[in-house]
Amino acid sequence: MEGSYVLAIDQGTTGTRAALFSRDGSLIGYAYNEHAQIYPKPAWVEHNPLEIWEKVKLAIKEVIEYTKVNPREIAAIGVTNQRETTVIWDPRNGQPVYNAIVWQDRRTSQAVDYLRQNYLNVIQEKTGLVPDAYFSGTKIWWLLDNVPGLRDKARRGEVVFGTIDTWVIWNLTRGNRDVATPGRGGAHVTDYSNASRTMIFNIHRLNWDNELLEIEGKIPEDILPLPRPSSDSNLYGYTGPEVSQLLGGVSIPVCGDAGDQQAALFGQVGFDTGEVKSTYGTGNFILMNTGDKPVKSRMNLLTTIYYSIKEGEAKYALEGSIFITGAAVQWLRDGLKIIEVSDEVEPLAASALDTGGLYLVPAFVGLGAPYWDQYARGLIIGITRGTERKHIARAALESIAYLTRDVLEAMMNDTGIKIPRIKVDGGAAKDNFLMQFQADITGIEVWRPTVFETTSLGAGYLAGLAVGFWRSLNEIKQNWKLDRVFKPRMDPEARERLYRGWKAAVQRALGWAKEVPWAYELR
Repeated sequence: MEGSYVLAIDQGTTGTRAALFSRDGSLIGYAYNEHAQIYPKPAWVEHNPLEIWEKVKLAIKEVIEYTKVNPREIAAIGVTNQRETTVIWDPRNGQPVYNAIVWQDRRTSQAVDYLRQNYLNVIQEKTGLVPDAYFSGTKIWWLLDNVPGLRDKARRGEVVFGTIDTWVIWNLTRGNRDVATPGRGGAHVTDYSNASRTMIFNIHRLNWDNELLEIEGKIPEDILPLPRPSSDSNLYGYTGPEVSQLLGGVSIPVCGDAGDQQAALFGQVGFDTGEVKSTYGTGNFILMNTGDKPVKSRMNLLTTIYYSIKEGEAKYALEGSIFITGAAVQWLRDGLKIIEVSDEVEPLAASALDTGGLYLVPAFVGLGAPYWDQYARGLIIGITRGTERKHIARAALESIAYLTRDVLEAMMNDTGIKIPRIKVDGGAAKDNFLMQFQADITGIEVWRPTVFETTSLGAGYLAGLAVGFWRSLNEIKQNWKLDRVFKPRMDPEARERLYRGWKAAVQRALGWAKEVPWAYELR
């Protein structure tokens, strides 16, 4: 394949990154821009899709300017994204009918209660998911019921749905006729990994499921995107006029797509069964490659599609989703204001010898795996007159490691695989204090790579594979380089004592919203 670089677009919960990678997996440069978080009511979270698209274009423009790379040298574009976040728009004019409803949003909790009571087994069996407000299905249902006239428009085929990857790819290819869905004004596609996060996709048949569409609010199938492999040699399409203008008139193939967590495991070259990665971002997401077959979890983990490089086939993963981890540090900064910038948390936490018996459970929007309690709420317990800022900072960082251990224990129980190492990435993986505590509290080595942008890199790899920029997974594997290993140093007895305290604190946070429903507008 001609070209020296791949361009990856990572549209995340708090911002958008555009990154250029070379053939050896080196990061050439990136641009990053945040977008606004919109909180219309308690536990509601929205984004403006048009703002997101503007930030995508800005990031592309800035990374080209910063690296001075000739766009003709870019072989392919891959997209990765915050998953589950739901957009419905009019493909005739590109206008969303409502803000994007973000994965963290809890407004559909009551619809989820109904699904759990009546359809738990069928949803788990077909999708690998535990019904939760986190996934896209009930968000689409809410939009169809609450945006005036939307259900009629959906029935008439005047609107389309997508998760954020679909929205970005459609906009990237908008106006180009050489796309997978020429009748939709752009490539209206998603990949199997993102589709598997909607709660309306059958992960065994690799297609939308009519029974799930019916029980999750009678969603018309016509509004859904075309599911495709994550690395698509048939291409989703080529960049349209709006984007090609940013690229000096060049039209580039768009052919890689995966949810951000799947892309991170791919960027960590987790191609062998049993490989595990933990991404430390807004939330923490832990994935284990389970190979060609979905593993049904007994421990409340999610069975999900990892990636696909061939139509009709997929690799699977077990996933533990932890909603709030890095966002707890943002809360220390923006809510409690005990730090001014996020980087201050590590030295502040390290200045405390321990937490003095303090635990912080960051259940701001409920708890994900392995608890799946949408009514859990945040908790700080063990406060005394001796409690200081540093103890709260340390408890916040430690909570990230405890929640991660919760998930790793569940994975080992489900698969019988003893995890040999945890490959880490994401912003908080730079925090040496946290990485050492992670190794200590799990008793498992933590391996940190030299390239942190593994999510973007995974999207780049998927796009590059589709056009022959990389010829095999083996070639990609050679690119992974180690920065540092954190070995467990804590006495096993101390480890278990601390962990027992954590489990007791979690018990006290579970179900709290049901105790004070008036505070959260729950009935």
